[in-house]
Amino acid sequence: MRSSTTAVMFLVLATVVSWPLLASAQPAPSMSPPSPPPAATNNSRLEKAYVALQALKRAITDDPKKLTHNWCGPDVCNYFGVFCAPAPDDPCQRTVAGVDLNHGDLAGTLPEELGLLSDLAVFHLNSNRFCGTLPESLRSLHLLHEIDVSNNQLSGGFPTQLLCLPNLQYVDIRFNNFCGEVPSAIFDKKIDALFINNNHFEFSLPKSFSNSTASVIVLANLPHLGGCLPSSIGDMAGTLNELILLNSGISSCIPPEIGKLDKLTVLDLSFNSIAGTLPETIGNMRALEQLNVAHNMLAGEIPESICALPHLKNFTYSDNFFCGEPHRCFEVPRIDDRQNCIAGRPDQRSGEECIAFLHRPPVHCDAHGCIAPPTAHAPPPPVY
Repeated sequence: MRSSTTAVMFLVLATVVSWPLLASAQPAPSMSPPSPPPAATNNSRLEKAYVALQALKRAITDDPKKLTHNWCGPDVCNYFGVFCAPAPDDPCQRTVAGVDLNHGDLAGTLPEELGLLSDLAVFHLNSNRFCGTLPESLRSLHLLHEIDVSNNQLSGGFPTQLLCLPNLQYVDIRFNNFCGEVPSAIFDKKIDALFINNNHFEFSLPKSFSNSTASVIVLANLPHLGGCLPSSIGDMAGTLNELILLNSGISSCIPPEIGKLDKLTVLDLSFNSIAGTLPETIGNMRALEQLNVAHNMLAGEIPESICALPHLKNFTYSDNFFCGEPHRCFEVPRIDDRQNCIAGRPDQRSGEECIAFLHRPPVHCDAHGCIAPPTAHAPPPPVY
């Protein structure tokens, strides 16, 4: 049976050895080709890796930086962007632990043979021009720890094969053309970071959203996402550090339970249809550094407890309908209170806009954080 300690050490090693390439990924300088390496004595793992990597090379239609120029011969551990390490279940055998071809401007597709890289822990292909779908065979990569295929031209539905990977911790598929539903099971998965922003997904925040153990969740620029911020959001307090939901079509109130997120450093809810008031409980989020609620339908007074947060550096609440802010807010290093209804402050909404907003029925939220429709017996707004 595979030692869990050895497996964890293997994952850490694979992750560590991949990072130097992030700073140095560039084509080899133009010069006479180096002497061929000595013939490699491959084990069965490396033989399978050779098949997989050669299939990937064939599927690449444009390699302007010649990153795969030296992908010849059986010594796959010598290939540019390929990293080998001792196998987790047999330290005497070497295996491919990482593939990192970030910022390569590579064009092509991703072949099914990639599933032969059964010991792969790190798979980084961001900032290329890969198209098509992620291969179904990725579900065989049970040791995969990180996948970053962001900033490509990949399409199809959400890659559900990622849900089958027990060791997956880092998922970055942003800036692609994925579409359709996002399975609620992704929020039940024990991952650390989830970046699915800037795709074409259409779904609502599921009930399982607050089950996520991720420290970073970015669902930005998904205008067809929708849904409400659940009152159970406070259940994410143990792990959540950054939550970015800007421009995601959310129509919601901000539940007071959000104040339980005492480890959160970044909260961005801007460019949505969030209404009601800012909960005073946000003042309990002692780690908060960046708070952005701009371009919503929020109103009322800014709670002084928010501006008193000890680490708050940037508080943006422009383009709402707030009517007052405490002087304490001017002590925050950077605030933006433009286009509100705050008397005496520059660049505010017109009086007509502010009065018209005040005449609207008051906002009520249901138990799920959603904006409830006005009651049938609500009195008509006053007429001036």
